Amino acid sequence: MHSAKARLNNPEEFAMQTVTAHGATIPALGFGVFRMTDAEVERIVPTALEAGFRHFDTAQIYQNEAALGRAIEAAGARRGDLFLTTKVWVDNYSVDRFAASVDESLDKLKVDQVDLLLLHWPANKVPVAAQIEMLDAVQAAGKTRFVGVSNQNIAQVRESVGRSKAPIVTNQVELHPYLPQHALVAAAKENGIAVTAYYGMADGAVPKDKVLQQIGAKYGKSAAQVGLRWLVQQGHIALSKTVNPARVGENIAIFDFALDEADMAAIGKLARPAGRLVNPPGLAPAWDA
Repeated sequence: MHSAKARLNNPEEFAMQTVTAHGATIPALGFGVFRMTDAEVERIVPTALEAGFRHFDTAQIYQNEAALGRAIEAAGARRGDLFLTTKVWVDNYSVDRFAASVDESLDKLKVDQVDLLLLHWPANKVPVAAQIEMLDAVQAAGKTRFVGVSNQNIAQVRESVGRSKAPIVTNQVELHPYLPQHALVAAAKENGIAVTAYYGMADGAVPKDKVLQQIGAKYGKSAAQVGLRWLVQQGHIALSKTVNPARVGENIAIFDFALDEADMAAIGKLARPAGRLVNPPGLAPAWDA
């Protein structure tokens, strides 16, 4: 594997792709900090920045927005070079909490506005219409450049698009070779919405997958790199995650090869009915078949 420094010294080898949706230009590969401690965030983010990551994804419920803010500041990253995403937690879906919670997120991240603010889960207590109204209000107030949703089903996405004054630029959902989300992806494309894929490694199953390992061997790549490449090659935004510095450079080295039609077809056969891994009761919607 090429080192992060080697890649930075040879910019022609590394060229981050972007995904555009409703005026937003989003780096196709993001760095997520889900389930990371403050110490892990502050240790790994400088390495991610050095490797070339500029898109960072966090959330209120992760409880590490402040650590991400400190890490970015300590690394001396220019705000204009970054794309920062955070998500409002469901407990804050009320008029007296929503905007205040976003202010808290901005303070923790040490920014005046984020690039993208998402509704984290639809949940079952507050109507989507009310959620969108609150999201629109903070966008109009300048607290985020763009807005989006996460974990919405097709009907909810369509309602969000229909009700939101600001364009919905993405729906962030679980998506990996075992759960390709074809129907949801098609609905997103109809509305010009980018799909952001989380859990791309399927909780560790992707790196161990024999089919993906065999495909990767053709290109001198790991199964994990094949999984990430499969996502971005379809036009999705992929969120990668690691606390291992050695893996950071590996994760970002996916723009110097392309999967062929036979590879894509073989990966397409990995989808399975029980592929979904994330389905928390009370938070998740009724998923589309």
